[in-house]
Amino acid sequence: MRAWLNGDLLTDPTDGAIAVTDHGFTVGDGVFEAVKTLHGRPFALTRHLARLERSAAGLGLPAPDLDVVRRGVEAVLGGEAPDDPVGRLRITWTAGPAPMGSGRGGGPATLVVAYSAIDAAAPSTTVATVPWTRNEHGATAGLKTTSYAENVIALAHAKERGATEAVFANTAGDLCEGTGSNVFYVVDGELRTPTLAAGCLAGITRDLVIEWCGAREVDAPLVEVRAGASEVFLVSTTRDVQAVSRWDDRELPAPGPLTRRCAETWAAREAETMDP
Repeated sequence: MRAWLNGDLLTDPTDGAIAVTDHGFTVGDGVFEAVKTLHGRPFALTRHLARLERSAAGLGLPAPDLDVVRRGVEAVLGGEAPDDPVGRLRITWTAGPAPMGSGRGGGPATLVVAYSAIDAAAPSTTVATVPWTRNEHGATAGLKTTSYAENVIALAHAKERGATEAVFANTAGDLCEGTGSNVFYVVDGELRTPTLAAGCLAGITRDLVIEWCGAREVDAPLVEVRAGASEVFLVSTTRDVQAVSRWDDRELPAPGPLTRRCAETWAAREAETMDP
């Protein structure tokens, strides 16, 4: 693992480096991006940085200097990163030091860029519906913030039921998203995914699958999707297109024909450019 903090590459990324008063640490007042790397090269970095800016603006944080962010990316992707087939680059931008409590301080924001190698995702996975909902009307709906406690609880719930990802409905009961993934499904031969109005994150992989594979954005009750979809797959930065073989107690083809076609399209388009 390599980490860069506010302009400096850390000698030991596991040592304490961020102030205990940092608002990202104390109350989760920050945003982040997770970027896949292939042999040390970041995929879709321009899109990720644009979303980092949008998330910061939505949270009321100052805009990050993207040139500085890119310097941090270059710093952590030196060394042995090109030897890693797949890696995860995490860019975190927080409100910086502040008094204890919810109110922000006047200190400079904190920027961290970290990198580590990861294993490639399995071709298929299982999901469980969780009893909690995403609030599509909430202040942080659609923002990629560091406040992930809700996801931690949901993922633990799913793992207790033999699944590797949790799926949320929103307050209207419509299918929303996973803890770190967007959901696609097939009904009557048509590829569909929830709209952004459902409260899901505007995933980078989600956007590219819609562009490359022609999915229709539509909102539908989660219970109806779970019961009626002929295929389901998840997408995310580190999953790409990942078939779902079981949703709660329902078995599904993994992959189904449309899922397989989307995975093949993804692989072909990804090979054409690292910054689509």
